[in-house]
Amino acid sequence: MRLTHKALLAAGAAALAVAVAVPAHAAEPPPEFGTDWDDPRTAVTPVEKPDTRSCEVPLVDYEFRDFTPFEGTYTPPADCAGDWSKVVLRLEGAVAGRQYDRLGALTIGGVPIFKTSTPEPSAEGIRWTVESDLTEYAALLRSPQPTWMLIGNVVNDTYTGVLDVQVYLTFYTTDAANPAGSVAETVTPLADEHKEDGTTIGNLTLPRNSERLIADVYATGSGGGCEEFWYFTAPAPDYSCPNPDGPYREVQVLVDGELAGIAAPFPHVYTGGWSNPFLWYVLPAPRAFDIRPVSYDLTPFLGRLNDGAAHEITVQVVGVQPGQSGWDTPVAFRSWQDEGSTVVRGRLIGNRATDLKNTSTHTADGDAHRVDTKGSHRLTTVGTLKTSHGTVVTTVDRAVANTGVHSWGPGENPDGVTGTWTDDVTVARVGGGLPSLESSRKTFTLDGNIAVDTADRLTTTITIGDAEKYRSLSGDGLTVTNMSDVYTGEAGWNISAPRPERHAMGTSEHHYTLSGTEGCYDHRIATKNGYVTADENGC
Repeated sequence: MRLTHKALLAAGAAALAVAVAVPAHAAEPPPEFGTDWDDPRTAVTPVEKPDTRSCEVPLVDYEFRDFTPFEGTYTPPADCAGDWSKVVLRLEGAVAGRQYDRLGALTIGGVPIFKTSTPEPSAEGIRWTVESDLTEYAALLRSPQPTWMLIGNVVNDTYTGVLDVQVYLTFYTTDAANPAGSVAETVTPLADEHKEDGTTIGNLTLPRNSERLIADVYATGSGGGCEEFWYFTAPAPDYSCPNPDGPYREVQVLVDGELAGIAAPFPHVYTGGWSNPFLWYVLPAPRAFDIRPVSYDLTPFLGRLNDGAAHEITVQVVGVQPGQSGWDTPVAFRSWQDEGSTVVRGRLIGNRATDLKNTSTHTADGDAHRVDTKGSHRLTTVGTLKTSHGTVVTTVDRAVANTGVHSWGPGENPDGVTGTWTDDVTVARVGGGLPSLESSRKTFTLDGNIAVDTADRLTTTITIGDAEKYRSLSGDGLTVTNMSDVYTGEAGWNISAPRPERHAMGTSEHHYTLSGTEGCYDHRIATKNGYVTADENGC
């Protein structure tokens, strides 16, 4: 998540507003799942939109039937030229029949700007809508650019669901109450990008007067293999997803081979996840429809990167075994330029990392197995830049940690995981004006279990949490934001029975809260057997 308060509200609260043409909640849900259910939705706050004149630009209109991407051209809105107070992406999708969840990505000018996964449909069909705040990529949208989107899909006699998708960009003009934000002047992709053993490698060339740099990495374990459920991997050779290093994962960014950024990945669960699509038909897991990037402040490295040459950038995932596929890590770069300088010079004056600690211990007592994992890492980088407004020293301190327990029984039944991931970032800037200090503490939690009884009925129970505490102290004063996004669910179905005899039943709840100096938002949605039973707003 990006370390600005407006971006926190936009990204942390972002982008999952769902337009639904059904009642707020069902008067009486059915006794079990049928052939239809409510359209997908979430409790996350919608993207806040200013009350200014706006222009809508169609970006994608395509039916995804296979692995053929959509290709087109984006053209800026002539009637809303100039600065924008907000840019909002809206995806509208429809699908009917039978289909797996699918992962999708959208790029403009080669820059990844949006990543998503799809809901699984009913026989009668569903519609869903996703919004995402793209204001921070405004510089990319000022000129015509090639557009590319892919949601890889398989359509045949069994999997009949065609993904009918439209994507629009809406541009909101500025006025006195809604000025343009302080967004990056340059947005670029990773040039000459290629993959080596699951690692993304490419080149970055920046304007020589850059004074701030953020890398956004859209990191996902995906593809249906073991790395989609990386938190289940175990240092046990007889387990179905063995990994001698266990489940600890860390997404790293390297500049010219030198460690420059670390982060904890989010434990994404897509809408077919945990052997139980009945959990996710109406309420997806947090971030499933809007897969937000992991962001890194690389400003301390600008003294090196401002030489006008191409520099090698590597994005790698710690814990993935050589030759193992499954991770996707596209990256976008946002940089700010010093208008008063032709060249901003500086140097990296500190880059200190602790030893990466990762212990993952497997114990067994007969058919009862347990893996205890504990990992942590810390990186502190310090850089200085001589700008037109003075010498600025930027310090980025980041610490990540993971603790977890994975236990399973005979034949991996039952099979359960509990885990907590923390990602703490502090960015301090001194010089060139008033000092500033930003801090973010993210906490991801997962507690789930899958079990099959003697009647071949599979039951999954799960709780997923996504929380962040954000603080910013600058010349504008103190800003505080607390975000909590929690999904809980339980669903069961007869796995050996024909589809009409599965007798699937399930309940789920999504509760999202946002509070702090900017106000309060509180929304809770509950479902039973595919229909909304409660839709409540607090604050």
